Amino acid sequence: MMMVMQPEGLGTREGPFAGGSGGGGEYMEQEEDWDRDLLLDPAWEKQQRKTFTAWCNSHLRKAGTQIENIEEDFRNGLKLMLLLEVISGERLPRPDKGKMRFHKIANVNKALDFIASKGVKLVSIGAEEIVDGNLKMTLGMIWTIILRFAIQDISVEETSAKEGLLLWCQRKTAPYRNVNVQNFHTSWKDGLALCALIHRHRPDLIDYAKLRKDDPIGNLNTAFEVAEKYLDIPKMLDAEDIVNTPKPDEKAIMTYVSCFYHAFAGAEQAETAANRICKVLAVNQENEKLMEEYEKLASELLEWIRRTVPWLENRVGEPSMSAMQRKLEDFRDYRRLHKPPRVQEKCQLEINFNTLQTKLRLSHRPAFMPSEGKLVSDIANAWRGLEQVEKGYEDWLLSEIRRLQRLQHLAEKFQQKASLHEAWTRGRHHGACFLSWGGLCGKGSWQNARGRGRCFVEKLELCFLVPP
Repeated sequence: MMMVMQPEGLGTREGPFAGGSGGGGEYMEQEEDWDRDLLLDPAWEKQQRKTFTAWCNSHLRKAGTQIENIEEDFRNGLKLMLLLEVISGERLPRPDKGKMRFHKIANVNKALDFIASKGVKLVSIGAEEIVDGNLKMTLGMIWTIILRFAIQDISVEETSAKEGLLLWCQRKTAPYRNVNVQNFHTSWKDGLALCALIHRHRPDLIDYAKLRKDDPIGNLNTAFEVAEKYLDIPKMLDAEDIVNTPKPDEKAIMTYVSCFYHAFAGAEQAETAANRICKVLAVNQENEKLMEEYEKLASELLEWIRRTVPWLENRVGEPSMSAMQRKLEDFRDYRRLHKPPRVQEKCQLEINFNTLQTKLRLSHRPAFMPSEGKLVSDIANAWRGLEQVEKGYEDWLLSEIRRLQRLQHLAEKFQQKASLHEAWTRGRHHGACFLSWGGLCGKGSWQNARGRGRCFVEKLELCFLVPP
């Protein structure tokens, strides 16, 4: 009885796909007898042999070698070990260099042990079958390797492996006419599904509108040639074999289609990664711009405060009321025209700082630390100092204007009394002359008049005593 290796959990009922609602369990349960039932069909055997050989060579050529005959070239285990190293990126144990049968068996066993270490359950297969060139067992081993390293890790939404690959194909080909991917055999016979996959990702390579459903061989060959020439996917199938077979081999189709997934999904992942990097760079650039704007606004605001404070600290009074009124008008212009834009700048500065810190925190970046003396707290302290000086200047200005107003009032009062005194002295002068020459007044009257004049002069002198 023929037995094959299967990935753990994929070909057994106890695996994650066994009997599940996703439909993968039924497919995987059939893996145990695939070579017994399916490889009895020579057409399927031919398709698998060609496809698996091409798949192996697509990897072996990276190491500068290839195989010609799949059942012969793996017999000594050397290229089998090399294939596993290439597709896994890991080093296998050192191979035996001898040419005896036991050397070959030892090398194949090293390869089988490595496969088993990757979670693949080996079911009743030994190195002897591979060394003896058993085609069916060799194809079964290669299919297990393909399933483990090329298909099992495919994941689309919540599906994986075969179901994930099928869902990916359905999503990519859904918009195309005459394409309805339901499986990995008959859905691909007319070649339109393969052409649709290529056109979806590289519309420059195929003119899908010119393809005809009644030309399956032409469609398949177009897909094969374009994939080999532009996508570095080797030709793994024959168009005639697919068209002339009622049900093409599922594993051969899956192997070939998985190459498109890795080619295009890899590009999509690279594009996604590039977009993610671009987004990160854009965020970083935006953050850098916010940092520069903060530094610029902070410098300008602090410089304005530095220039304004000395002007407000200048408390040298003016000798005239008109000059002090001009100072008051300048201060009012400062309050009305010059300060409001700076208030807006200060608010914007605080908003930018908080926004920047939030962005950095959400992107797990270090917090922004402004230059020395330009912290938000530094600007707040400078602003409080400005407002204190401003309040002191306003109080001094109003006090000085009130003082000048009192002086002006006293001067006007003095001028009024001085005018009265001048008129009085003129009148007294005439009276004194009249008394002196006319003798109409006695000595007492003259002394009383002189006392009243001295009292008036004392009152007049009081007008010059200006309170501080």
